[in-house]
This record gives sequence, C-alpha cells and structure tokens, in this order.
Amino acid sequence: MTLESQLIKKSYYQMYINEHENVQPIRVLGNAYQEELQKDLPDLTSIRFAQGEIYFHNRDFEAAIFKWENIAGELELWARKNIADAYYETGLLSNAEDLYLSIDTNNLTLKTEVALQLFSLYIDRGKREEAVDIIKRTIDSNPDYPNVTAIASAYFEDQQDWDNAIELAVNEARRTGSLEWFETVNSYVKKGVTKSLNPNYFIQAIFELYSLDQKKFEELTTSLWNSYKNEESYFTWLKEVNHLLLNLDISRNSNFQYLSDLHYQTYFGLINGDYFIKTLEDLVPDLLTNWLRLAVPKHTVLVSAAVLSWNELFPTSISMSIVSEAENLISETESHIDELEECLHLFDAIISWAQTHDMGENNHLKWMVQQLNNFDTHHLLITGMSGSGKSTFVNSILGEEIQDSPTSSLVMFKDYDDLNIYEITDQETVRLADFTQFQERMDRRRNALESIIEFQQPFPFLYEQKLALIETPGLKGSHQDRYEVLQYVQMADTLLFVLDANAPFAETEKSILSQIHELAPDIPVHFLLNKMDTIVNEQEAIRIFDETRSKIQSYLPEAEVFAYSSQYERGQQLVELKDFIQSIKDTRNIADKRLAKLLFFIRTTISKLLQKRIDVENQLIESVRWNEEVVMKLNGALNQLKDAESQKTKAITRSYRAIKETIQNEISIAVPKILQECSELIKEDSNISTIHLEINDVMNNRIQDYLEREVMPKYYSSLQEWISSAKEEFEQGQEFLNEMAEGLNSLYGEERIKTECDFKVLDDWHRDTDRMTSRFQLEKVNILLRNTPSQFLLKSAGKLFGAISQNKAMVYKKYKAFVKNDSYSEPTEIVIERFFQQFELFEKSLERDITMFFRQPLKILNEAIEESLTQITTNQDILKKMNTNPEMFRDPLTLFEVRLRQFEWTTIAGKGVQTIY
Repeated sequence: MTLESQLIKKSYYQMYINEHENVQPIRVLGNAYQEELQKDLPDLTSIRFAQGEIYFHNRDFEAAIFKWENIAGELELWARKNIADAYYETGLLSNAEDLYLSIDTNNLTLKTEVALQLFSLYIDRGKREEAVDIIKRTIDSNPDYPNVTAIASAYFEDQQDWDNAIELAVNEARRTGSLEWFETVNSYVKKGVTKSLNPNYFIQAIFELYSLDQKKFEELTTSLWNSYKNEESYFTWLKEVNHLLLNLDISRNSNFQYLSDLHYQTYFGLINGDYFIKTLEDLVPDLLTNWLRLAVPKHTVLVSAAVLSWNELFPTSISMSIVSEAENLISETESHIDELEECLHLFDAIISWAQTHDMGENNHLKWMVQQLNNFDTHHLLITGMSGSGKSTFVNSILGEEIQDSPTSSLVMFKDYDDLNIYEITDQETVRLADFTQFQERMDRRRNALESIIEFQQPFPFLYEQKLALIETPGLKGSHQDRYEVLQYVQMADTLLFVLDANAPFAETEKSILSQIHELAPDIPVHFLLNKMDTIVNEQEAIRIFDETRSKIQSYLPEAEVFAYSSQYERGQQLVELKDFIQSIKDTRNIADKRLAKLLFFIRTTISKLLQKRIDVENQLIESVRWNEEVVMKLNGALNQLKDAESQKTKAITRSYRAIKETIQNEISIAVPKILQECSELIKEDSNISTIHLEINDVMNNRIQDYLEREVMPKYYSSLQEWISSAKEEFEQGQEFLNEMAEGLNSLYGEERIKTECDFKVLDDWHRDTDRMTSRFQLEKVNILLRNTPSQFLLKSAGKLFGAISQNKAMVYKKYKAFVKNDSYSEPTEIVIERFFQQFELFEKSLERDITMFFRQPLKILNEAIEESLTQITTNQDILKKMNTNPEMFRDPLTLFEVRLRQFEWTTIAGKGVQTIY
C-alpha cells in the first residue's frame, strides 16, 4: 500500500506494527515513542501521527486531536485534515469546515480528499450551492480520482439537479469515450429531463459516439429526436441533426431502422398541412437527403418518391445527385408500402384539414371513397339520354318497380339483407324512413343533383353478379348540365350507355361520350340498345342492331352492344344479360384502378379546395360590399323613419293642442257670463250680510253643470275625432314603413325587416280619453270669497249696513252691479287650470306614446345596421388575415399535392396505370 493510500485510510500506523501483529497497536507505538526519546535528536512526529490515527479509530477524538496538533513537516497538512475529520465526527461541523478551508496544498490527492470531506460536510449542513460548487471544482481539477464522478452523479440525481447531472454525464462521455456514460445520458433523455436544453448541446457528443458505437449512436439520437418532438425546440433539433447526419459517412447498409422510421414519421408529420412552406423549405430537402442515405429497404421506394415529388414542386431545392439516385432506386426497387392505406390516410388528412378550416364536410367525397374501398363489388354505371328507357331497364333487372318515374338524383343500388335507404348530401348522410320518402326524393327536381341516394335491399341479380348499379339522371341540355350528372363517373368500373333503338347513336351521344372520355379516359364504355320491341319486325331490328354496333365500334372499337327490351320474356333476357355483364366486367388490376380513382378524387379535392379559397375571398369581398350598401340604405331608412316620427309627432300634438285651445277659449268666454248671470239672484230682500256665501255656491254649481253637460261631451267628441285623425296619420306612417321594408327585404331576398308599429297606442288613448271625459268634479272655487278690495268693501258694508233699512237699498244695488259687471278673469283661469289638469299629463305623454308607436321598427333597423356593421368588420378582418397570410391556406394544399405526387410515383407510375387528371 502506498503512503498516500495509508494517509487517506488513516492506516499510516501499520508500518510500526507489521512485526508486532499480536500486540496492541497503542503499546507498540508507546514502546516506539520511548525508544525514540532515548535518541540524541528524537523525531516524534511520525509516531504521534500514527498514535492519533489509533485514537481516531477508537473514537477517542480528543486524544487524536491532541496528538495531531503537534505535527510538523510533511505530515502537517494531513494532520490538519485529520483534525478536521475528528471535528466532523464529533459534530463540530463549523470548526471542521474552517479547518478544511484553511488547508492550502499543491498535493492533488490531499486537495481532493479535503474537497470530498467538504462536499459531505456541506450536504450535512444543508449548504446545497456550496456542495455543488466544491464537487464540480473537484471534478474539474481531478476527474479521474476514484469514485469522484460517481459520487457527484449520485448526488445530482438524488437532488434531481438534472442540469448538473446531464452536464456531468455529457462531459464525461466525451472525455472518457465511455459507453456507460453515454448510456447515462440516454437514460436522462428518456426520463424527459433534457427537453429544456438547446439541441445543439448534445450534437458534438452524438457525433463522437458515432465513431465509437453506431448502435448506441442510433439509440441516443432516436431518444433525443423523440424527446424534442412536441417541444418548441423541435425545429432547431431537426436542423441540428440534419446538419450532423449530412457530415457523417452514412449508407443504407448501416441498417438504421429507428432513424429511418423517424425520418418517415417526421417527413409526413411536416407535410400534413400544419406548417407553412417557408418553415419547411430549408428543412425538408436535408431531411429527405439524409433519409435517402440511411433508409431501410421498406422505405426505399417511399423516400425516393418523396424526393422526386418535392423536387417537382420545388425544383433545385435538392441536389441533382440525390434526385438521380432517387430516380434509379424507384425504378429498381420493389415497393413495400400499403398503398391503399397510405392513400386513404392522405385523403382523411385533407378532409380533416378542410373541416378544421371551415371548408365544409365534403360528405359526397367521403361517401365515394368508401364505395371505392369495397373491392368485392363491381360498379356498373348506367347512363343515357332522357327518354332512352334507362329507369325501366333498371327496374327490369332489379326485379321490381323501384322507380315509377325518371330518376332525378344519382342512385346506387346495392344488395343487402335489409331495406336501407340513405340520402347523402355534402353536409350529412340521412336515413330515409321508408320507400315513400325515396319516391318523394325521386320526384324532386330542384337541387336534386345535390343529393346521392344509396338504396340497399336484397337484389338477387346484383348478388349473383357481385354488382352495384349506379344510375344517373337522364342526360340532356348543355355540356355544363351534363357535367353535373357525369361528375361522379369516376366511381364506375364499367359504364353502360343506354340507347333508344328508335334513334341510336346520334351526334348527341357522340358528344356525350367525348365528354365522358375527358372525365374518365380509362373507363370501359359499353352499350345497351333498348326498346327493341318497338321495331316493326325482326329483320329491321337486326339491321338497326348491326348498323348501331358498326357505328359504335368505328368510334369505340372495344365497345360491346347488347339488344334489350323490357317487353321480351324476362327470364331468357336476364340469362343473356348476365353473360353480357360478365363479358364486360374487367376485373384485371381492379385494385390498381381503384387506387388511381382514389388519387383522382384526392387531386379533385385539392383543386376544389383551392378554388373554394378563391370563392371564399370573393364571397367575403362581395359580402362587405353588399353589407356596406345595406348599411347605407338602412341608415337612409332610419333617417326617414326618424323624420316620419318627428312629422307625426308634430302633426298629432298640434292637432291635439288646437282642440284644447278651442275648448279653453270657449270656457274662458262662457264662465264669466255664467258668473255674471248670477247677479239675478241678488234681491232687495236678500240678506246682504250672507248673500256672498250663497251666490258663491251657486256660481260653483253652475260652472260644474256647464262643464259636465256642455264642455265634456264636446271635448270627448273632439278627442275621438282627433284619435281617428291620429289613426290615419299612423296608418299612413305604417304604409310608408311597409313600402320601405319591402324595398329593403328585396335587397335581403327574404322577410328580414319587419316594420310593425304599435297600434296599441290608440287603444291606450281611447281608454285615457274615456276615463278623463267620463266625469269631472270641479274643486270649489272661491269666486266671491276672495279678499279683493271691492269684495272686501261690499262684504263689510253688508255686515255694517245690512240692518239699517234706509241703507240696504244702496248696498243691494252696489252688490248686484258688482256681480254683474265683474270680469271674473281670475276665477276663470282657475277653472280652466283645474279642468285641464288631468289633460296636461295626457298631453305631456303624447310624444312618448308616438315614439312607442315607432319603437319596434326603429329597433329592427338599428339591429339590422349593427348586424351588418359587425359582419363588415368580421369579414374585413378575415380578408386582412387571408391577404396578410395567404400561405395559411395555400401552403397546406401545396404540401398535400406533394404527398399526392409521391403516391403517384410509388403506385401509378410504377405499375403502368394511367394517372387521371
């Protein structure tokens, strides 16, 4: 054992007792101590150091410290370290820390041992930062010291200090080239604790691992790849790992199965429509280049097709050497992919994207793809000119009267155990309740072609022939009209064109066949010459059949013709028809042909979605323009409505005030006369002292009587006429609003604006006027009891001279003259005020009532304006977003087209099946 090992383990004392193994060590050292004392120049340092170790091992730390305090020379610093160890053991951690820190040595072993002790001490004292700092400095200075990195790694893991744990593992892996440390790094990646680190942090390590062990390289790279997948740094990782792989000498012979799978998953994940092309254009070319270099056999064709399709849409983005290699590989290598599954997956991705971006359900396309995926059934599409007897022919072979009139929708008849009828629109699939509903759909003409009918029930003929019949509505009209019917022709495996034997294969049929060939150049077309029973004799029938077949075959050499009549004996005809259908059923390469049709529908879908983007933008622009026009007209209507309301308010209130003023004038004239006439009540024998009280009562009674008998009836009659006049004003206003609403609704194209005014206002006025004019009780007015100077003098004179007969005549004359000649202006004003008091409230409410009459139309117009303004703002925001980021829509569809082209490379082109455009 070396000296340093002895000092570390505190076994320095062993060199004194090797020859005295059976004697207590303390005795051996005691004897040696005494012997050394006998010398002229005794050196007790080493013996004391050894004695301290014995005391330490026997936990006599005080004695140990005493021995080590007097050590000098080479062992002095070790002795100080041991003293610190003793303090540590006795729990004097602060003293131990100070002493450890005071040791300044160039001895790397001693320095490391002190650091490890400090590390343990810091852990015990809870000084985490100091513990991390001391162990990291120790590793930097002496990384190869036994167990130091293992101790640090265990501590970091225990503390879940993953940053330091990862740093240690990566540094040690690179420093030592130890696969064990690379395994540690990989374990951290799999734990998910490395995700926060920049991908560049690991690149050099995995680069160095490649030259050490390619299998471990693939494992660590795969773990890192998977860990970054859902992180913000994913694209940074892809760029870093692409750059790394480009600089490695990689070939497909390396058999990097996991990396090949990751490239496959990553590539298709990038082009699924979620990312912009500007994000991918610098990334995908390198990704495909690396994938081609390391692809396992099952991916060779797929990656070659991916390279070629990407290069088609983005020329020069991939080096020509890689493109050439891809061309060679795709022509020489057999494909191992499930073509149908991949194709359906692409279709589902496009449909899902369309739904997410509010581009419709595309239910028609989904239904058609489902039908094409049924390889056990041959699709026979039956079409022909209107009046050719097509529906009658279909009924005859189905065995019952399914249709009693020409079909208006596309119908697929399928054999099934039970009766099920479905109507498929672009938005949804609805199950029809019964046969009656089916007939109603067949009788429908408007928008009939927007629906597809799937009719399921037991059909023996279809079951035996493994057929599904697709019947179209009769063809007629223009090229565009026929396109609406023939747009589903790609669903067919074979097309049977029904001709009328009375006018077979004219120029119209040739034009239609030319259009069919444009839509579906690969579909075999054959003919059924119908209504043969209408030909006058057998020789003529044979002549017409031969001439028709000759014309057809000169135009379509491979076309077959079958003569048929629903009036002939059914059994024999069906036997012959079965043979004919079997002869025209081309089942060769049916899977490949159906795959070509699926790719056609995918291409059609992409094109339609691109056009829909243009249509949406145009619709938004038109909607903004239209709503702006609507707002302008609505504001004009609103202003007209407010003007009408103002005019009606002025006219009606003016009319009311005129009536009121008339009545008021009549009262102001009549009341003074009534009061003056009360002078007749004053007689010479009247009691002058109380006459004013009596006359005042009579005056009030006469006014009350006048108001009730004359004024109220007249006022009531005038108010009824006024209400009738107001009604006419309101009706004129309603008529004006109706005309205005009609104009606005013609703009909307529906009954959107309803300007119904509130005529209940008139009922309220009738009720209020009835109540106010039914009865009136005048509160007693002080007419002769007021303290005017004249009244005061007369009343005083009456009381003073009333008992004196010679003065009574004089007072009588004066009193009578006063009553007769007074103007009574003040009492009249009081009477008018009290009479009209309740009518004042009514008058004040007139403006509010008229406003209520027009309130609903006003509300409707304001709501319509607000709705249009909101729609304008919304559409302008959408347009701005569309124009600011056109790639949001265009890029995903472009990437779907890349995927489509690579499928065409891997399937159609490789098998010689014609691509359908």
